[in-house]
Amino acid sequence: MTASLASSPQRVAVVTGAAKGIGWATVQALAKAGAIPVLLDRDPQGLATAHEMLAGQGVDHLAIAVDITDETAVDAAFAQVAARYGRVDVLVNNAGIAMRHPTVEMPTADWQAVLDVNLTAVFLCCRAAARSMIPARRGAIVNVSSIMGLSGGGLYPNVSYQATKGAIVNMTRALAVEWAGHGIRVNSVAPTWVRTELTRGLFGNPELLARIMDMTPMRCLAEPADIADAIVFLASDQARLITGHTLPVDGGFLAQ
Repeated sequence: MTASLASSPQRVAVVTGAAKGIGWATVQALAKAGAIPVLLDRDPQGLATAHEMLAGQGVDHLAIAVDITDETAVDAAFAQVAARYGRVDVLVNNAGIAMRHPTVEMPTADWQAVLDVNLTAVFLCCRAAARSMIPARRGAIVNVSSIMGLSGGGLYPNVSYQATKGAIVNMTRALAVEWAGHGIRVNSVAPTWVRTELTRGLFGNPELLARIMDMTPMRCLAEPADIADAIVFLASDQARLITGHTLPVDGGFLAQ
């Protein structure tokens, strides 16, 4: 059975990092499942392209250019959603960055930049969404972690990414427990390497690609839609008793 978010009124689903990659695939999957997608991204051009595509498909949606590391901007964006639709039913925290350095060579500014986007921004968006969800006594939040949040291994040193994605796993548990009594479920997905613009350089390197395949029992790469489908399931009523869980979408990477 395909996961559905169809309801009356339609559920309003906010997605960060929504203009490209996993975020854009999630927007499309949410719309297909019956939700009204709200796109948050700091790339105005990417948002404009996404807006044109959704408008051409007749999809009710809202696109907001916002830096989600800015507390005031986040609160203003969620206020805009509330003014338009009256509520937030689903939040998908997808936006993330990576700055890869050997730890002893990592500039503190790069460490902080990764924390700001991958961790603090997730907190800001969760807090803003919960302020709408708690009075309604329902809601679903799905955070995007990573297999690197559940493993210390990888292809290269990436300590800031691994630290923040690991923190997302436990933030997910903590919020799930805190907000369960308010009818809010909080889960996360942990993708493997996904074929997006951000990973094009990795997959274009035959040696790195071979190593990824060797580390993946199913010997396949993930597509953005693979992650989006898992996100929609966790956001849907079919997952109504699932909370505080991190779902790997990894071709068996973490099973080894």
